[in-house]
Amino acid sequence: MAQSLVPLGEIVTTHGLHGWLKLNPFNSSTTALVAGVEITLDKAGQRSIQRLEASHPHRNQMLIKLKNVDSIDNAACFVGSMLLVAETALESLESGQFYHYQVIGFEVFAVNGGRIGIVSSTLSTPGGELYVVQGMGKEHLIPAVKEFIDKVDFTTARIIINPPDGLLDL
Repeated sequence: MAQSLVPLGEIVTTHGLHGWLKLNPFNSSTTALVAGVEITLDKAGQRSIQRLEASHPHRNQMLIKLKNVDSIDNAACFVGSMLLVAETALESLESGQFYHYQVIGFEVFAVNGGRIGIVSSTLSTPGGELYVVQGMGKEHLIPAVKEFIDKVDFTTARIIINPPDGLLDL
């Protein structure tokens, strides 16, 4: 059975002359990108399995070095790729915690019972994580914070939110 892959970020450019790449991570505090980990790079549906040689934070991004990629010319072909890792490479979470990608596809309802839509993706912003909820003819950006998220129910694949006035009107 194929292993589930989780997207961790997008490679946006090369860095220097020795094969380093800049990654825009979806979660800058991820512990999954360590030397030796096997990653999958997906560029327009074409996948390549690579091994990470090194990584370290760089401003709001991460610099990554792939094994056997030692020049800017060899690295350039990976720009625009989505970086994915096996779900098993992710850090184990405590009970009651979850990764944001796990709620993609969940239905979203307001506490009053009104259906808002379905989580189509997540966005990482400097202000925090947002759930992109596709509603009837409208897209909503819901901050993934405890002040707005009332309940995440994995049994029914539903999220109940308590949005402040005006949030759903934006």
